[in-house]
Amino acid sequence: MLEVSIIPFKKEFAKDFYNLNIEWLQTYFYVEPYDEKVLSNPQTYILDKGGFIFFATYENEIVGTVALINEKECFELSKMAVLPKYQGKKIGQQLIDYCIAFSKNQGWKNIMLYSNRRLEPAINLYKKVGFIEVELEKDVHYERADIKMKLTL
Repeated sequence: MLEVSIIPFKKEFAKDFYNLNIEWLQTYFYVEPYDEKVLSNPQTYILDKGGFIFFATYENEIVGTVALINEKECFELSKMAVLPKYQGKKIGQQLIDYCIAFSKNQGWKNIMLYSNRRLEPAINLYKKVGFIEVELEKDVHYERADIKMKLTL
């Protein structure tokens, strides 16, 4: 396991946030209009709405990212991505552990996420940390989403 530092969003990392997410979306799916909108302007669509973005750094390089998006009823764990050359080194685990601890410190009752069953390593990670599958609503903002999961904190 690589020990990474987890830091909050800075404007100079906006391009890293975009590139990390575009890479996995293009690899496994395609970039939906909603993705493009949020990734191109995280300040407006995540931070200004009370959300948070974090980055994993290793040896002064941004190697991963994750967001907690304010969705009114609770926060959505979203936009988690790790550079391909660092995948399998438990960086996603460290990002999710950080988000869970952060969420508990905020006093939130739960967090949720949307994913796709094709992303088996991610689904397994979510289950490992305690997320359980819940009913997926019909009007979800991601076309690729075929699973919704919730973690009670």
